[in-house]
Amino acid sequence: MRELLRDIDRLNHIKERIGYVMSFLDGKTFEEMKSDVMCYHAVVHNIMIIGEAANLLTKDFRDNHSEVPWRDIIDMRNVLVHGYYTTSPLFIWETYTKDLPVLLEQVEHYIEEIESNQ
Repeated sequence: MRELLRDIDRLNHIKERIGYVMSFLDGKTFEEMKSDVMCYHAVVHNIMIIGEAANLLTKDFRDNHSEVPWRDIIDMRNVLVHGYYTTSPLFIWETYTKDLPVLLEQVEHYIEEIESNQ
């Protein structure tokens, strides 16, 4: 039970941070995101937190939900932290437009699943 609570907490962190990114970029174009330094760095910061929260999910949870590319999410966090100078705004934008909406759906489903089993 303890692990389940830990995982749901991390899933809620991921959901919350995706929500922040979505709100920061709502109505913005790629060019607007790229030119707004504060917005861009806020988005990058929250994507790093998503990766860290994914890393803190239990191995069992990640293994049992392998349809999510957890390793890619964790690796992206590592690139943003350690290889920040190689990060392209286009990469961040594509993460926002293509990956985060799908991840949000999956995470919301997992949260509902866990809550219904408690």
